[in-house]
Amino acid sequence: MSNGNESDEIPVNVISENARDDLIKDSESSDVVQENCSDLLDAEKQKTSECEEKLKHILADFQNLSRKTQSDIENGINAKVDEFLLDFLKIYDDFIRARDVFSENKINTEGLDSILKNMDSMLKKYGVTPIDALGEIFDPNIHEAISVISDPNLDDNTITKEIRKGYISQNRIIRPTLVEISKKDDN
Repeated sequence: MSNGNESDEIPVNVISENARDDLIKDSESSDVVQENCSDLLDAEKQKTSECEEKLKHILADFQNLSRKTQSDIENGINAKVDEFLLDFLKIYDDFIRARDVFSENKINTEGLDSILKNMDSMLKKYGVTPIDALGEIFDPNIHEAISVISDPNLDDNTITKEIRKGYISQNRIIRPTLVEISKKDDN
């Protein structure tokens, strides 16, 4: 025989009828809890997806606003610079007219020539370039025609005279060139 600790018997737990019903209920309730958790997880995934979409839209709106603000700032600065340049060019034109009048009257223009040379250097330094128009075909984007002459030897819309010089700065027309253009006679 064997001692009391060693036994060939298999231990069997006997479950009462009530305990067995409790286990079945626990199993069913576990399935319900798992289903509820799965539903909650799906709902949270949906909320997360919606928040990500909102965030993407808000980020796109912010980037668009940032670009628009930058563009508005640049346009405002360019408008003020252009306004200043127009005022400067009026003074520059006055100096040129004064030099031309003095030259016609045989008066020394060295001082005015020096001032104009400095002004030319400044315009060049800041990227302001004159529009060359004489002999070119009229372009309404950079020229403004204020008179028309008949000339059978020239093509229509050929610029025959510059009345006032035009200027370009940073690929923007600061001031169009005032011109006289030709027109062929059809006689």
